[in-house]
Amino acid sequence: MQCIGLKAARCGVAVVAALLVGMSPAFAYVAPGTTPNEADLSNHNTYTNRDGNTVHAPARSLSGKAPEGATARCRDGSYSFSRHHSGTCSRHGGVASWL
Repeated sequence: MQCIGLKAARCGVAVVAALLVGMSPAFAYVAPGTTPNEADLSNHNTYTNRDGNTVHAPARSLSGKAPEGATARCRDGSYSFSRHHSGTCSRHGGVASWL
């Protein structure tokens, strides 16, 4: 497993915690019935949302199509995978449209 954006100690704790609760560690939120293509995204960064879930950070689509699991398009052209409306695209010019 690769932890991007996390220091080694925090990464290890996140992986162990995920395994202890029976979840597999994930890089991005995957909406039910979807499989995002990480190769189509400009970055593979994540953040922890207010619910404690790991969510893919806003990223640009390399193909120009909306990525699977994206919930909004930001005004700067990136796509958000946020699970809450509050704060979505806040560092990307705000929400241009909800998907």
